[in-house]
Amino acid sequence: MKNFSRQPEQGARTNASWYDRHVLPHLLDFACGMKPIRRQRAMIVPLAHGRVLEVGIGLNMPFYDTSRVSYIIGVDPALQMHRLASKRIARAGLDVELVGVTAETIPLEEASIDTVVTTYTLCTIADPVVALREMRRVLVPGGRLLFCEHGRAPDENVRRWQSRLQPHWQKIAGGCHLDRDVPALLDEAGFRCDSLQTRYLPGPRLLTFNYWGEAVAA
Repeated sequence: MKNFSRQPEQGARTNASWYDRHVLPHLLDFACGMKPIRRQRAMIVPLAHGRVLEVGIGLNMPFYDTSRVSYIIGVDPALQMHRLASKRIARAGLDVELVGVTAETIPLEEASIDTVVTTYTLCTIADPVVALREMRRVLVPGGRLLFCEHGRAPDENVRRWQSRLQPHWQKIAGGCHLDRDVPALLDEAGFRCDSLQTRYLPGPRLLTFNYWGEAVAA
């Protein structure tokens, strides 16, 4: 039995522009589905088990271990992305519920989720610390946050260019932030990283520094 109450799709991007509705979903779908990123997803997503909350849903569907997952709740305010997600859900054969809300207001009871999965999502959330605190709130004691995100590069010259490009980049990339410090965000939200790995993926260094691993409530 699902342990949450469906709420109206508050915070959903119903006033999205033509670009946001018709162009951006396909650009993001292509960029986030490239081979190096698929490899990252394949390292993280199969670790999910039990009742799963996925924040920003769609491209992870093929990577879940169906023998370990009972059901998945996907939250994403970008309703224009749900059509693409629904097609993948249908092919995956998983029990999935889509909810059109922001990650800062997750409509789930406290301690109702075994695993939270977030992949390439924290970069676009307006208040990532609030969202991460919500994820921590809904996790059962000992529940895990599985994450794979791009963000702040370790090299000073790359960070300078991330800062310079950021105002222009977020306008064309759905609000994506290039330089978020993922470990710092996790720490501020009350998570402790049990494992954290980092590296540049193939491609422009401004875009490709990755953090991935597991975290639990501190």
